[in-house]
Amino acid sequence: MTIIQPLTLVLLMPLLSAGFLALMPNYRVSSAFNVLASAVTLLSAGLLVVRPPQPNDYFLVDELSVIFIVLNTFVGFTTSLFSATYIGHEIETGHLTPGYVQFYHAMYQLMMFGMNVALTANNIGLMWVAIEMTTLATVLIVGIYRTHQSLEAAWKYFILGSVGIAFALFGTILVYIAAEPVVGEGLPGMIWTVLNSRVAEFDPTLLNVAFIFLLLGYGTKVGLVPLHAWLPDAHAEGPTPISAVLSGLLLNVALYAVLRFKVLLAANPRAMAPGPLMVTMGLVSLAFAAFMLYRRRDIKRLFAYSSIEHMGIIVFAFGMGGPLANFAGLLQMTMHSLTKSAIFFAVGHITQIKGTQRIGDIGGLTATHPGLGWGLVLGVVAIAGLPPLGIFMSEFLVVSSTFSRAPLLAIPLVVGLLVAFGALMLRLTGLAFGEPVGTQAPVRISYVPMFAHLAIVFAAGIYLPPAVVVWFQHVASMLG
Repeated sequence: MTIIQPLTLVLLMPLLSAGFLALMPNYRVSSAFNVLASAVTLLSAGLLVVRPPQPNDYFLVDELSVIFIVLNTFVGFTTSLFSATYIGHEIETGHLTPGYVQFYHAMYQLMMFGMNVALTANNIGLMWVAIEMTTLATVLIVGIYRTHQSLEAAWKYFILGSVGIAFALFGTILVYIAAEPVVGEGLPGMIWTVLNSRVAEFDPTLLNVAFIFLLLGYGTKVGLVPLHAWLPDAHAEGPTPISAVLSGLLLNVALYAVLRFKVLLAANPRAMAPGPLMVTMGLVSLAFAAFMLYRRRDIKRLFAYSSIEHMGIIVFAFGMGGPLANFAGLLQMTMHSLTKSAIFFAVGHITQIKGTQRIGDIGGLTATHPGLGWGLVLGVVAIAGLPPLGIFMSEFLVVSSTFSRAPLLAIPLVVGLLVAFGALMLRLTGLAFGEPVGTQAPVRISYVPMFAHLAIVFAAGIYLPPAVVVWFQHVASMLG
């Protein structure tokens, strides 16, 4: 009897589910099926931890990809739980029709399929195709409300994403051209495992130019400044579950591509060091987003800029490199994904209750809706980097590593963190406390996804299991 391999399920379950969901007219059934499909994908991803398959010409599952794929499928599952109640309310209020919900669920699973392929690809061309597929699926979901603002946001995302993916394609082609004289024509010049074993022989000039285009191209998807303009609009105008996926997952997929190429470039002793470019873009993104937080009047845009800030920190940490900074970057990425998606779970229900995304029309949440209000407080406190939550630990490690190796760089890093902290605390005071303002529409609230994420983030700030620490340490050493 043939046993279906976990990797096969991780890839095929979302793809087949997308086809089934496109044919399901009943939104309650399709929501339940979306949750079930996401749960099966998550369980299959968990099996990859204990039973990773052997790499082949197209797929590779190693310690680095497993971190991303487990995080991806976990947040995908919890978001599907939140989405079931969120989308139900959107239908009841007439914001979405059953036909659009069919399309939404199908695109949700197609998006998960694209991300899973990108995270397990052993082929630089296949990775590029998968990320492009994910972009197209996300663009279609962002514009699902069919309002002028949502369509404009979708087009902006499509245009800027296309520019970015074109840069990434050019960089990918340059890597292939650099590899061809060494490994020969055809498939070997696109396989990660082959490239990593022979990269020291590649032309360093071609690799240098390739990495610049790759960092700009995939950096657009990461949301790095100055390529970030699509991200706040996509968060603000699309369905909130997609905001959670964008911040919690899609940015990580593009980051994964950058890290793979960083490892490749660093293995060539004659190529330039990739770290300084990443450090520069990370610091610029952190500083820009931190100051922009003070000017946001839309709650979803506020947390979109917070995502830009944190991706800046993460890219900065990986740019610094070394065991401690890489470990901190992995931990920061994981904690940010869990925390930011939890915040968007809370924000999604809050905007449905209040009927608005304007911060000035939302207030006193801890008094009117204690579960949502205090959940938002805990999420913002976590994302701001206060102890004893997980992001405090990762940011402390980033700052400590920077102080020990490049004290001057630690100054703008700490200033950026403090500026962002002040902005988030300022906004939180009005949102969660004070006199209640705004309308109070009845909404069925899904608390489980939000508090499940926050519980993990809280626990990680106090105690990290030794197995997780060893796992992250191994990956940190892989990243150089």
